[in-house]
Amino acid sequence: MAPKITVMNNSNLRVEGEFELLDQSGKPFDLKGKSVISLCRCGHSKNKPFCDGSHRQANFQSAVDAPPSDSKT
Repeated sequence: MAPKITVMNNSNLRVEGEFELLDQSGKPFDLKGKSVISLCRCGHSKNKPFCDGSHRQANFQSAVDAPPSDSKT
């Protein structure tokens, strides 16, 4: 399954599928075989880059919708 990233409103980035998560030097994070993870988007997680739910306490607000497609028929 190709990777899919979903921007969750007022929450995290949900990553699903077959993927590898690397740090800036190219070293992989040990995902322990998980095919679904949540990445921090609010900056308050104590387990970065992963989400630990801190966005709730921080009252993180960010609702994001994809722009309409530019369809020409």
